[in-house]
Amino acid sequence: MPLALHSNMHPPEAEPITGFLKRSVCFDEITQRATLATPEHPLAIIWIALDRFKRVNESFGHQGGDAYIAQIAQRLRAKIGITAQWYRMAGDEFVCLLPDCDFDHTNQIAATLLREIETPFPINKLLLHPSASLGIAILAADENPHACLERADQAMNTAKRAGGGRIVNSGVEPIPGRLGIYLARHELEIENQLHRALEQGELSLYYQPCLDSNGRVVSFEALLRCANKRLTPSEFIPVAEKTGLIVRLGEWALLEGARFAQRLAATGLPIPVAINVSRAQFTTLRFAQTLHAALLCANVNPELIELELTESLFMDHSMTVQANLRAARDAGVALSIDDFGTGYSCLANLKDIKAGKLKLDRAFVIALPQDTRAVAVVKAIARLGRELGMRVVAEGVENQTQLDALHEAGVDITQGFFHARPMPETALLAWLDKHGKTT
Repeated sequence: MPLALHSNMHPPEAEPITGFLKRSVCFDEITQRATLATPEHPLAIIWIALDRFKRVNESFGHQGGDAYIAQIAQRLRAKIGITAQWYRMAGDEFVCLLPDCDFDHTNQIAATLLREIETPFPINKLLLHPSASLGIAILAADENPHACLERADQAMNTAKRAGGGRIVNSGVEPIPGRLGIYLARHELEIENQLHRALEQGELSLYYQPCLDSNGRVVSFEALLRCANKRLTPSEFIPVAEKTGLIVRLGEWALLEGARFAQRLAATGLPIPVAINVSRAQFTTLRFAQTLHAALLCANVNPELIELELTESLFMDHSMTVQANLRAARDAGVALSIDDFGTGYSCLANLKDIKAGKLKLDRAFVIALPQDTRAVAVVKAIARLGRELGMRVVAEGVENQTQLDALHEAGVDITQGFFHARPMPETALLAWLDKHGKTT
């Protein structure tokens, strides 16, 4: 038996099928209700879109689709008290305004509504299983209420893109960034700050010394930093990798690191500078050109530049990566295996990798010297590295006991806060004068 259309009497501004107020009324009323909202009495918005409604219309015609919508509307209205106000925003989309409703209560209501929508019901002798995508936004202080409504809409669309049948809170949902990559709202802000830092010259390189067992400085690792202290590497590096900005950052760091190595050499300190190269950067066709340009512009001896690559790049047999590896070797720069021991590191691969250094991940160092298994692994890698002609570097050294354990295990070079924190160039030069030991 087909569903009957909702036939109750509705006010003139209401939409006839659902009894919900029309879309145009929503924009006026949300502005009025926003004036009454405070942090103690927040205004919440739930935007609901039915999933796969088009299929219902195609299967049962517009009359069946209207009956379907009317049934859902009845369920939604019955589940929430009179304080809520409902609006029909589109054919299969509704908005619920909830005054004096905080984040937790709103999410509880949304979960209740989703369960109610998902309760099966018959139509034309078929049992339908509805689902919906829900987006939630809480009006922020001094926020334009229409902007808050748009946030709820964006959150709903995120739930729909994820497959529907779920709830997404505004601020968590991914949003398209400058390159069209979907980012969470805080990641989008980081992306914008990162663009600004690049444009306004707010990025810099800090340098951390690497010491041999005799305490002599044998190299420096260049590490990206931003003048905006709120923009930390742990935050902006992942976003840069997602958006492709890591390529621009890497090219900038390569040139700046090469210039620093040249300035050091000019003062009588020809100490190599290690520069991290991301997968995104190393898999571009222009990497070799960028490397040659950096060496030429800095007028630096290529032997003073080390490129730190992950093991997976060395084992990548694609034409572009192999061509870039050959170009780096032909240019005369040194290559290091970075973060060895994480991911899918394989000892069997080491025999095929032409690198001068192997950098142990800090996860091994943290466990020393108490973890005897970690000690055994470090000893084995140190011995294998030596036999393959590689110097082994351990990162993350924070105390004397770790340093002693690493030296005893046969590690050639150590790096970490115990020796020195990463420093800007001026501070590093002062540290070198005080330290007094260089190669």
